[in-house]
Amino acid sequence: MQQQRALELPLALRQPRNWFQLLRFAMVGASGYAVNLAVFAALVHGGGVDYRLAATGAFLVAVANNFLWNRAWTFAARDGHAGFQAARFLLVSLAAFGVNLVLLAALVDAAGMAKLEAQALAIAAATPLSFLGNKLWTFR
Repeated sequence: MQQQRALELPLALRQPRNWFQLLRFAMVGASGYAVNLAVFAALVHGGGVDYRLAATGAFLVAVANNFLWNRAWTFAARDGHAGFQAARFLLVSLAAFGVNLVLLAALVDAAGMAKLEAQALAIAAATPLSFLGNKLWTFR
């Protein structure tokens, strides 16, 4: 089974539709990234909310944005049940968010980085996990 999967990856990389799908995912991700950072900044700087709680609120708003756009446009997943896809999307997003939070705390608390810049880097680092989980499981 693993040998078969190892052979599938080079074939998948040769298909232009997969690269266009990755580009659409990145575009949706960029919109979610902007939404996340805007909500995060508003909560931290405008509302005086602790950065960890602000990251959670920003995540929830961005994940709703990203699910809707990825389901409709990136993966065109009209055949699957939206509720099941939403649950899977949330699980994948939570895993990526866990990575995001660990990196965010390390960058802010251990490295002394500014909170907004640290959040920007943490989101970027967690994105590949999110794409693979959604491509291979949520919207397959």
